[in-house]
Amino acid sequence: MATARTALKVAPGNALTLTPKSLAHRKITARDLRSDLDLTADEFRGLLKLAANVKSTPAPYAHALAGSYVSLLFEKPSLRTRMTFELAVKQLGGDTVTSIGRIAEREPIKDVARNLDRWTQGIVARTFAQQTINDLAHWSKVPVINALSDMFHPCQALADFQTLEERFGELYGLKLAFSGDGNNVAHSLMLCAARMGVHFSIATPIGYEPQPEVVKQAMEFAAETGSRIVITNDPAEAVAGAHAVYTDVWTSMGQETETLPRRVLFRPWQVNEELMAHARPEAIFMHCLPAHRGDEVTDAVIESAQSVVFDQAENRLHAQKALLLMLLGR
Repeated sequence: MATARTALKVAPGNALTLTPKSLAHRKITARDLRSDLDLTADEFRGLLKLAANVKSTPAPYAHALAGSYVSLLFEKPSLRTRMTFELAVKQLGGDTVTSIGRIAEREPIKDVARNLDRWTQGIVARTFAQQTINDLAHWSKVPVINALSDMFHPCQALADFQTLEERFGELYGLKLAFSGDGNNVAHSLMLCAARMGVHFSIATPIGYEPQPEVVKQAMEFAAETGSRIVITNDPAEAVAGAHAVYTDVWTSMGQETETLPRRVLFRPWQVNEELMAHARPEAIFMHCLPAHRGDEVTDAVIESAQSVVFDQAENRLHAQKALLLMLLGR
């Protein structure tokens, strides 16, 4: 859980204008982004505003990270995460160095972190274990960004809520439904939804619900914002009246031995046209990609006019630019 700290003061619903000149006053108070909980609700709103600004007018930010280098560490294969972080740093005037493979395979994480913080100004890590992120952050003197772990996917959630805001204008009061595995993506979406006043419902098979500690934290946030959090095993119940329907792969990397049994077990939670019909007529379909078409989502849904999956993918670039600016910008 994030420790208490001073937040950016922004009234809900009010515009927050962020420009290169104002970045010095809009730094994230946490040193790292280990999980979604390292951002206050107001910092999350500020990041979305900055991401929109960077997307619409990129030129003023083209040299914001000039002279800065960022280490990219990938224990898992990656398309969107690697490409968007490389592009984000370079389009902000900096550069990246990349290492692929298990981070602690040849030497302790504490040694890796203390090497990288001598050479680069930030570390972005896509890992299996959340503890790897936590250990890097503990030992590094430069900011560490969680680009995906087994518990959280905060960078994806940033892009997703940017996409929701683009489509609907106002986040408060929306309903976001998730059907599938209560995994890292579901955790991050739930935590962010609860703090933004977005109603969140998730339907999973019995035994595949989100982690209890994440649900508890989301419920505490929801009690403050008026968000409703629903955990169910009925996908139609979860999707009913939703503004957005989200799913993810049924089997994450590292769970490959479970692929076949999960494919059978999760079949009733597939997002298809029948399930989408329970959502609002204007509902959108969301997926963090890559998608296994014919498993968690049908081709008809992902290729429909309701699908915003490539808007989400595009916004990974802009949301991560905003994150880098607010963590590393000088």
